Amino acid sequence: MSEIKLTESAPTEDNGEEKDWAAAKAFFDNLKTNKPRPPKPRYAVTIAVSSRTLFNMAKARKIYEDEGLEKYVAYQIEHESEPLMPGAAFPFVQALMNVNSRLRQLYPDSEELFDIVLMTNNHAQVGVRLINSINHYDLSIERFCMTGGESPIGYLKAYMTNLYLSKDSDKVTEAIEEGIAAATMFTADTDNELSKTQLRVAFDGDAVLFSDESEIIVKQHGLDTFFEHEKEFENKPLAQGPLKCFLEALGKLQRKFIAKNERLNCPIRTFLVTARSAASSGARVLKTLRSWGLEIDEALFLAGAPKGPLLEKIKPHIFFDDQMFHIEGAQQMGTISAHVPYGIGQKYHKGKLIEQPPKKE
Repeated sequence: MSEIKLTESAPTEDNGEEKDWAAAKAFFDNLKTNKPRPPKPRYAVTIAVSSRTLFNMAKARKIYEDEGLEKYVAYQIEHESEPLMPGAAFPFVQALMNVNSRLRQLYPDSEELFDIVLMTNNHAQVGVRLINSINHYDLSIERFCMTGGESPIGYLKAYMTNLYLSKDSDKVTEAIEEGIAAATMFTADTDNELSKTQLRVAFDGDAVLFSDESEIIVKQHGLDTFFEHEKEFENKPLAQGPLKCFLEALGKLQRKFIAKNERLNCPIRTFLVTARSAASSGARVLKTLRSWGLEIDEALFLAGAPKGPLLEKIKPHIFFDDQMFHIEGAQQMGTISAHVPYGIGQKYHKGKLIEQPPKKE
C-alpha cells in the first residue's frame, strides 16, 4: 500500500535533492507573496486528483468522444478564459486547504501538510484553462502532471502519492494494483451543504480499510459462518485494505492538533460506516484499528441497513466503499462517493454474483 511520509524527525542526507529543496525554500522565502509554498513530498500527504474529478468537464469530454482529440483541444483553447465548473472532488480539495491553513497557524514551519497534485492525461495545451480555473477559485495546487494522452499511473509513485482520485475506473484499478490508495469518484445526485471548517471523511470497513478476507466468507459461506469466524478470530487483526494508509495519514495530522490541545476543535473528522453488526462482528474491527494504533472518530455499525440515510446526516466530503450499490445509495441521498474497486465484492451486485465474461483462450 502507499507509503506514509510523515516523520519530520527522519534523518536527512546532504544530497542533491536536499540542496534543491533548500534552494527552492530560500527562493520562496525571499519572495513577497501570500501564496504558501508546497511542502516537501517526503513529509506531505499527497492527494493526486484528475482534472475530471476536480472540475466538471462533461461538455468538453463529449466533444472529445464525438469529434476527437483535435476538436477537444481547440475547444479548450477557445474557452480557456472561462473557468471550469467545480467537480466531485472540489469540496474535498477545499477542505484539505482549510486543514492546511489551520496547521500553518499552529506549526508555521511544518512540512506535514496536504499537497494536492493535478494528475491528468490531458494535453499540455489544455493546461492553460486548468491553471486559469485553479487561480479563479484560489486553489493551492502548484504541482501538475499532464501526460498528453498517456496514462499518468506510472507517475503516482514518483509524486509519492498517498491517495489518487479519478473518474476512470481502469486507472484506479491500475493504481490499487500498484499499491496506491485510489478510488473512482461519483458526483452526488443532489447537493448537500458541506462543512467549511472540518474535513469529514467516511470509510467502509471490509475491502476498504481492511482486506476482503471476512467478506469472502460471507459471500461463499453465509452470515452464520461469518459470525462464527469473526468470534473465533476476534483477537486476530484483519489484514490491511487499500485505504488503510490514507486513514493512517489522516490520523497523524489529527494528532498534531491534539498535541496543541485542539482535539475538540480538530478540522479533521473520520467515520467508519460499515454494514457489519456490532454485537456479532464489530469487536474484531475495533480491535484491528487499536492494534494499528489508529483511532476513528465515529463508528457506525448498520447491520445491513442502507448507508445513504446515515451518510446524509454525516455529510462527508468523501465516502469510500467497495460496493457499487452502496455508492449508488449514497449518491441518491446527496453524498459525494468514491468507489474502491478491490476484493471479492467486485464480483457481486446487491448480493448476487455477476456473470463473468468467458476467458479468452
